[in-house]
Amino acid sequence: MNTQRTPEPAVPAAKPSRTWLKPAVAAAAAVVLLTVAAGVAFLSYSNHQTDEREATRQEYIQVARQAVLNLTTIDPETVKEDVDRILADATGEFQAEFDGRIEPFVSIVREAKVATHGEIIAAGLESESDDGGVVLVAAKSMVTNAGSDEPQPRNFRLRVSVTDVDGRLATSKVEFVP
Repeated sequence: MNTQRTPEPAVPAAKPSRTWLKPAVAAAAAVVLLTVAAGVAFLSYSNHQTDEREATRQEYIQVARQAVLNLTTIDPETVKEDVDRILADATGEFQAEFDGRIEPFVSIVREAKVATHGEIIAAGLESESDDGGVVLVAAKSMVTNAGSDEPQPRNFRLRVSVTDVDGRLATSKVEFVP
């Protein structure tokens, strides 16, 4: 008999169970995905808010530009309609000041045959608040009247306050800037 033993093949040591690994990776991936989704949602909302604010600022500028253009473009044949156009977009202090001077203004423009043709050179937002904005406007106007043969240039720098009145933007104040 053979007393020698044949060596038995070595049994590999049992590997530790990694059943926890797949759920842990899935959970980590879910956390990363949720974090990325939340970041994208926040950035999208923030971008939308910025776009809305910029659109509102541009509206303030456009209303101020139009108000100054209306003020600097007057014709003796259509002066009453020109004044109505100015007042249609006016409110507050500006409306009160202009409203009290309509008849003398119309009379002077007609009698002196004053015609002005305005042009906006530049406009920019100076400040804004919850209910409006203040816009600086540079404009020029070519003025003719019964006493002059050649159009006379006039340059203006104006500070125009634009106010939200029940969802409608209107000119509430116009002042000359030296």
